[in-house]
Amino acid sequence: MRKLKLQMQQTVDGYVAGINGELNWMTFGDDTELFEVINELTDTSDNILLGRKMTEDFIKYWENVVNNQPDSPEFSFAEKMVNTPKIVFSKTLKSIGGKNTTLENDDLVTAINQLKNKPGKDILVYGGANFVSSLLKNNLIDELYLFINPVAIGNGMKIFMDRTNLKLIDAKAFQCGEVLLQYKLKN
Repeated sequence: MRKLKLQMQQTVDGYVAGINGELNWMTFGDDTELFEVINELTDTSDNILLGRKMTEDFIKYWENVVNNQPDSPEFSFAEKMVNTPKIVFSKTLKSIGGKNTTLENDDLVTAINQLKNKPGKDILVYGGANFVSSLLKNNLIDELYLFINPVAIGNGMKIFMDRTNLKLIDAKAFQCGEVLLQYKLKN
């Protein structure tokens, strides 16, 4: 069975976005080791899952890099983001744009379990906050890769709404100050 892996940037105080979805607190810098780890994680998957609210900006950003910025240091990663099949979960949308993007309107638990049972590589989840919270609430995420940024923003969007017991699998610090915490859900 395929694993559902969450890859998410987070602040030290537990937020994944500002109150209005701001992401200007992320501190990647030019940390090549961090980008290698993110690339390796991406390469273990052959589907990306997204919630409706973050999809438009996600698709616009990466397609713009591929279509207009061939000299960007993000170009090869952007190609992965554009070329990897993406599934957008929404109860309200009837159609979705973007290259290699499909829409899923069915029951979340049923749809995720069907995806996990299909052959292929693992499945990667990028967000948004409400979508990830729903996945966590329904115990659908198998592994969490939380990239903790060395910043606190005091208020914003969180993914953990209830007590969630986690088992630490690995931890890695990067030169830019980010720390990767890899967890599994504790049963």
